[in-house]
Amino acid sequence: MATTNYYLDKTDKKGYAPIHMRINCNGAQVKVTTKRKIKPEYFNKTTQTVRDSYIEHKEYNYYLRFLKERANELLNQSYRKTYTEKEIKDLLNEHVVSYRENNEVSIVREQLSFYGKPFKFIDLFAGAGGFSEGFLQTEVNNKFFDFILASDINENCELTHIVRYNHQLGLNTEFLRQDITEPDFLDNLLEKIGDHQIDVVCGGPPCQSFSLAGKRKKFDKKDDLFSHYLEVIKALQPKYFIMENVKGILTKEGGEIKDLILKEINSIIDVNEVPKLVSYLRSLKGKFKKDDFIIDSLIKRIEIEKLSEYQKEEGKEAFIRFVESKFRNLTPKIVDYKTSKTDMSISTIRHGFNILIRNKQWNKLKRDIIKEKDFCNIDNDFFVDSFSNFLSDLRTDEVINKIETAFKNLKIANEYQSVINNILISLKIYTFSFDETIAFIRENCDETQLKKLQEIVESIRLYRIEKPFVANASNYGVPQNRERVLFIGCRKDQQFISEIPPTVKGNEKVTVFEALYDLDFIGNNQEFYHYEPVDIFAQYNSTSEKKLSLIKKRSIDGKIDEKAGKTFAEWSKKGRLIKQYNNASKPFYVRNTEALNAGEKNYDVLNNHRTSNQNDDVVKRLEIILNEGDYKIAQDKLNKYGLASNKRNYNVLKPEEQSPTVMTIPDDYIHYNTPRALTVREMARLQSFDDSFVFQGKRSTGGNNRKSEVPQFTLVGNAVPPLLARAVAAEILKHIR
Repeated sequence: MATTNYYLDKTDKKGYAPIHMRINCNGAQVKVTTKRKIKPEYFNKTTQTVRDSYIEHKEYNYYLRFLKERANELLNQSYRKTYTEKEIKDLLNEHVVSYRENNEVSIVREQLSFYGKPFKFIDLFAGAGGFSEGFLQTEVNNKFFDFILASDINENCELTHIVRYNHQLGLNTEFLRQDITEPDFLDNLLEKIGDHQIDVVCGGPPCQSFSLAGKRKKFDKKDDLFSHYLEVIKALQPKYFIMENVKGILTKEGGEIKDLILKEINSIIDVNEVPKLVSYLRSLKGKFKKDDFIIDSLIKRIEIEKLSEYQKEEGKEAFIRFVESKFRNLTPKIVDYKTSKTDMSISTIRHGFNILIRNKQWNKLKRDIIKEKDFCNIDNDFFVDSFSNFLSDLRTDEVINKIETAFKNLKIANEYQSVINNILISLKIYTFSFDETIAFIRENCDETQLKKLQEIVESIRLYRIEKPFVANASNYGVPQNRERVLFIGCRKDQQFISEIPPTVKGNEKVTVFEALYDLDFIGNNQEFYHYEPVDIFAQYNSTSEKKLSLIKKRSIDGKIDEKAGKTFAEWSKKGRLIKQYNNASKPFYVRNTEALNAGEKNYDVLNNHRTSNQNDDVVKRLEIILNEGDYKIAQDKLNKYGLASNKRNYNVLKPEEQSPTVMTIPDDYIHYNTPRALTVREMARLQSFDDSFVFQGKRSTGGNNRKSEVPQFTLVGNAVPPLLARAVAAEILKHIR
């Protein structure tokens, strides 16, 4: 059994004494320097801790405790039986060096102009930072990306970003932790961005947020994220934006969601071109198939598009008041005074206008109700219908439908029907997207008018997009079959991008074995903080040559390069960031934000490599499934040995293939060589994260906590694979002006 303790060496000329660690084991003694000094009066020899009177006592004591824990784990809990003195010193010194480098003042980032031309990007719905990581790995023709801001709603996303990009890489990147649907989100975003002109926006609103108005009554916090994402695009008007989502978005609701997304993107306009369209519409008065009142309504609707976010609500209110004035003038002609005050249909119309005028206030109320509904888990119960019906009735289209029904109930004389029709058409125009507004104008133009309109529309659309692009991550050097849809918006003054060319051929794809073999030194219920050698010949015997043949030398993006390349595992250890970050600080792990602020950092060589504590029955179950190679095939044997499970599926990883889509639950996967689940680090490898990217906070969570917490496994599973993001970033840098 080994023991460790601390002692002070001789003081230097300034009165500081180095703190050393002494390890005693079986009569042998090893001394390790901690690279920290302190005046003797601040060191308690009895407790071997720094006294509270020293200003940095918390950070020092956490470091000493951390280093002692690593020494004890190394000597008393390791799967290896023996270590040489040099091995012990080398392994502990790696932690010491990491600590020292992170606590010495250094300038990581030099003048950007020294490196080339930076283009600025922000990452929305950032999660762990897969998009961000891929963008920072990319340099093309001396052009690269400058990371300005990331945003997400979860504390652990923020913590992981701050540690990686602010502490480790030394960037000034801002993080906005706020729900994108909150009224002041855009204001706060613009304030944090400041004077920066954003060139690229990336992000992936969750697929649950896409729905067609009126087609469902489920209201949750994710219902409107897509439209808010586009509001950011409208405000920033970047050169390119990328919206990532699951492949199922293409067929959701019969493909109508995909069409809606394209329609909304095409509705983003160049506000500087709005006056041209307005002028043209004015010229149509008296020549249009609709009344001049409709022309005025179209003009007012289009002019809303050029207003700032602060002014849009005022513009919408002005539009409704304009239409309401038409109704006010009509009312005394269709009903007498008494009826106008008592009739339910008249009251419905009047109050409907009031609701539409107060749109901003009602939207705030809806957001608050949805938030409380979500907080109280109202779903699949006797409450949900009443909540959903109330929220549904407040939607603009529902209010307008009730106004239309009320008009029909009044049985108004024919001479006033045209006025009523104009009112109802104008209210429909109020709900139109820009694309729908143009479609309405087209329907009412003759051929000559249509030709002129088309010229103006071509100049007024700010972004070009033809169709979404389906990208399989395995085509970009990621050892995983993960299909994702990319909507790439290209500003009209930029070169068009319609797809992301693969970086590897079908027979060159990175395999699971390439990604994970060098981490295969861990067993059930273990955690390692440093790499251990892996003997493939000893592990695989007769199949070792076949396993070795899977390991290829590659360029960063996965292309085979036997002369100058590195293996996938080597790239993961070395890191793929561009040369600007060569002097980045060593990675570290913290439990939470409070630990970060207190300086309680774990400087380990290898992070996030811990296996679950699975009982004997689970291990036996996994062993049977692993030996059979497939969960369904293994069912008979599992039943025979009483090891059947209610779990829907287990994915047995195939070493010579790519993994299935990495999700957020590690128990869904069985390691190809050992009956166990994967570690966070192994899942991160399958996603193509560098080993220096440390996932912070809790490792996992369960139950209702999954709704609010984003632990390490969730961060990994929900991320965009960095090498896929790198391919996207490279294509943008090739085309951006």
